Amino acid sequence: MKGYAADITLAHRLADAADAISTARFRAGDLRVDTKPDLTPVSDADTAVEQEIRALLRAERPDDGLLGEEYGEQSGARPGGRQWVIDPIDGTKNFVRGVPVWATLIALLEGGQPVAGLVSAPAVGRRWWGALGEGAYAGPDQASGAPIQVSAVAELTDASFCYSSLDGWEERGRLPAVLQIMRDAWRSRAYGDFYGYMLLAEGALDIMVEPELSLWDVAALVPIVTEAGGAFTDLAGQPVPGAAAPGGISAVATNGPLHTGVVARLGRAPAR
Repeated sequence: MKGYAADITLAHRLADAADAISTARFRAGDLRVDTKPDLTPVSDADTAVEQEIRALLRAERPDDGLLGEEYGEQSGARPGGRQWVIDPIDGTKNFVRGVPVWATLIALLEGGQPVAGLVSAPAVGRRWWGALGEGAYAGPDQASGAPIQVSAVAELTDASFCYSSLDGWEERGRLPAVLQIMRDAWRSRAYGDFYGYMLLAEGALDIMVEPELSLWDVAALVPIVTEAGGAFTDLAGQPVPGAAAPGGISAVATNGPLHTGVVARLGRAPAR
């Protein structure tokens, strides 16, 4: 297999293992939920999924690095080499409340840049994946995947705008800009987490923005959106993930034609 085909096939196997664990714990009466130091929730499903993926990667890719949300960075990886980045359950707040919009995010980085990504959302029966130069796909599994493509919408007045929440934008002084985009756009909805980016990659919406993310939140999304023909940068118009600011990684993902205008609106320094 050429390119990243073997890595994508492995990512599907990792997702199969993750899905088996997470679906068994979804809406379980004995689900254990703790609070992390940053006050975000973590369930026993989050930790079990990451432990399983780590074990499989140690066996399948012992020379690759690994970073996971729950257990941090695996030591011994070569600087600038290949690194897998895992979010065992993106959308934990949905997961613990019984909302079916959550997913396992699996990314492969080379030289610090995402080159392959897979998002598996078993409760909605769908996966999305993509790799550098190899296109983006969606479907219930790898065998039945079909190519996906972003929309061709060119005007904000015709665009569907998606965001995760408004609190983070308010904290960064950019809420007025977000609200104005919402007023000017054809439609606005807060689907949140991975789901807005995947709907963008499929052409179901046109813009998805978030003010603060961690590497494991975003790494798997970038190859899927860009291989579907979209654009993915931070608020300054720089590639994601780049050198993250102390407040985390910001994300502006669009279908491409709308990107420059959205970045210009959101990237302006907030009024003091």
